[in-house]
Amino acid sequence: MAEWKKHVYRVGAAHGEFDEAPTDSEKLRKDIEPWLSAVFQSEHLSLFVGSGLTSAIAKTAGANAADMGKIEFGRPYEDKVNKWATESAIKTGRGSPNIEDQLRAALQLIAGLEVIESNRLSGWKKALDTALSKFLQSILKTERDVASAIANETQEGLKAETLLKSFLLSFASRAASRERLHIFTTNYDRLIEYASDMIGLRVIDRFVGHLSPIFRSSRVDIDFHYNPPGIRGEPRYLEGVVKLTKLHGSIDWRLAEKSLRRFAVPFGAETSHPGLPKDPANSVMIYPNPAKDMETSEFPYAELFRDFASALCRPNSVVVTYGYGFGDDHINRVIADMLTIPSTHLVIMSYDDASGRIPRFCERIGRPAQISLLVGAHFGDLSTLVENYLPKPAIDQITWRRADLVKKRGEGFPEHSPEATPASTTEEK
Repeated sequence: MAEWKKHVYRVGAAHGEFDEAPTDSEKLRKDIEPWLSAVFQSEHLSLFVGSGLTSAIAKTAGANAADMGKIEFGRPYEDKVNKWATESAIKTGRGSPNIEDQLRAALQLIAGLEVIESNRLSGWKKALDTALSKFLQSILKTERDVASAIANETQEGLKAETLLKSFLLSFASRAASRERLHIFTTNYDRLIEYASDMIGLRVIDRFVGHLSPIFRSSRVDIDFHYNPPGIRGEPRYLEGVVKLTKLHGSIDWRLAEKSLRRFAVPFGAETSHPGLPKDPANSVMIYPNPAKDMETSEFPYAELFRDFASALCRPNSVVVTYGYGFGDDHINRVIADMLTIPSTHLVIMSYDDASGRIPRFCERIGRPAQISLLVGAHFGDLSTLVENYLPKPAIDQITWRRADLVKKRGEGFPEHSPEATPASTTEEK
């Protein structure tokens, strides 16, 4: 595999690699921003967000992201669990195992202990509850610290709020005549929902209801419309609407009354909040990464991954990844299938090459014309990305009309000369 330099970009015919961070962002912007603007207005647009977004926002706000490192269960067979987790991480290309790999191994061990009716079952269930509780607490603390920095209007908090809003709006600002932006994430936190509330985006997902929304298997393409004044029978699509799918679940999802429900747990809630369960292993819907196809067929994985595959694998589809390290085979496989359709496109934005996983994925897939890259500490830095390379976060009809007028007048026509044709005259012609 060819090694990449620390900073890599490839957008259309423009490309470059640098050992040191580029200093002329304005020059690079002339190649990158127009290309991304065109890509983001494709017929179908999906944004795939990994843990890198939460890490970037938390760092900007002066908070710590949830710890995904290895944990200790303190129970017999822990060495077997860790060995299985390590082998699983190597198979998926992550290298070092994290808490998700360990949780998946522990769940399989508990299932086996239930079959043989082992007296060690209760101890492992208690250890799993303890591990999940600590994991929940770390996620909530990250949410709480970010929300506190923003609410207190600290310098770090205001910057984090601005970056988060601008980042999402760059993707969500699509003409209402095009299909909605579909956001996918493997994160368990509610950072995207929190940002959507601040921005005023309306989120569509599979949950139906108000007091205790229930996850519905039947996917109905509900959308938001309005009737323009003076026009009857011609509803228009409402702007500022996105679809959201959390592929690995969320900290506010719980099994209750034989249904998967979303509970009203405030963003950054205290660990004593009554909406948080005391036995998360049996009720909190936090899913370890599915490593096998059989696991992805279980409820509600089947519905979640069906949405993911159907959104990506169709003509004229574009998916943009940010903060995703390509360490999940079940996700990589769907993206690879998407790229077998010639009119599809993948844009990878990442702070680094994810220990070589991104170069390996690109080399294995091939199709460089269908893959755009913004990889490295310069291009993947959220502040640099938002301020220099992402498109303007607005449905800017004025800019589009101005560009059309300049084009109609011809390159040699002085734009601000007294002879410049008024806009109304040009439009009439």
